[in-house]
Amino acid sequence: MMPKKGLLERLQNGGNVIMAEGFVFEFERRGYLRAGPFVPEVVLDYPHLVRSLSEEFVHAGSEVVLAFTYYGHREKLRLIGKEHLLEKLNKDALKIAKEVADESGTLMAGNICNTTVYRSNSPEHIKQAEAIFKEQIEWAVEYDADFILAETFPEFGEALLALESIKKYGKAMENVFTCAFQGPIAAFPVPYRTSKDVPVYLSLIDPFTGKRAFPDVSSQLCGVAEITAFAKECKEIGVQVIGVCCGNTPAMTRAVAEVYGRTPPASKFSPFMEKHYIFGKDKSDYFSDDYYLSNMSAAVSKAP
Repeated sequence: MMPKKGLLERLQNGGNVIMAEGFVFEFERRGYLRAGPFVPEVVLDYPHLVRSLSEEFVHAGSEVVLAFTYYGHREKLRLIGKEHLLEKLNKDALKIAKEVADESGTLMAGNICNTTVYRSNSPEHIKQAEAIFKEQIEWAVEYDADFILAETFPEFGEALLALESIKKYGKAMENVFTCAFQGPIAAFPVPYRTSKDVPVYLSLIDPFTGKRAFPDVSSQLCGVAEITAFAKECKEIGVQVIGVCCGNTPAMTRAVAEVYGRTPPASKFSPFMEKHYIFGKDKSDYFSDDYYLSNMSAAVSKAP
């Protein structure tokens, strides 16, 4: 068997890589993760579901299996009184990702994120943040991750600390770092309908209640058509590592993969509206009842 290509090798000569994210919000939506702390306890409680979603993302076109260690760091687990489960949670998440990646021939990535303890003017807090990064990076190395994704840093100083920690503790491991640097461009947006007036999804207003929508932001979720348009723009400007973050669905990942010229297994089930009983052109005898079709047609024809 030929060895699989690494991340940087895949990006040579203009290559690109599809990577699905979004485990946190998806498991919260499914009822397996608590909004607020957003700690990935599902890794410990329902590991088969984490494996299943990882496999779904691969099926949809993701070429990387991301270990579900986002917010699985020491400070977050301390917050819910489960710091003693830190190592097991991280190693179990890495083990699941490694198994799925090996079985599917995809890459496996470790994951670090904002620590919530970082303070730019406090050496003690900076030291705590580095210790958090160190633990998760070294576990990713232990499980032979192909690279590490560092993401979602509210402060530039913490982002740089994360990068420095990967260099220091990652044993020359490749990394995807979502910040402004020279090199291949990566894009992993949260797929919500923000605007110039409300540029941050955390501040979106629920049109029904008139109050802040977060964490129930499902009413603000982009459609697959918007993600498709986004992927096309990314491809045009040369984004090489692309995916969708919190709010992502396998259907969104499939759309991105198809824009980038992939035909993942999930493409077998891409929309084929020509066969729809109302919108399609192939009307069967079963749906030829004039009364039924005329009423339904009249209703849908009023849609803009």
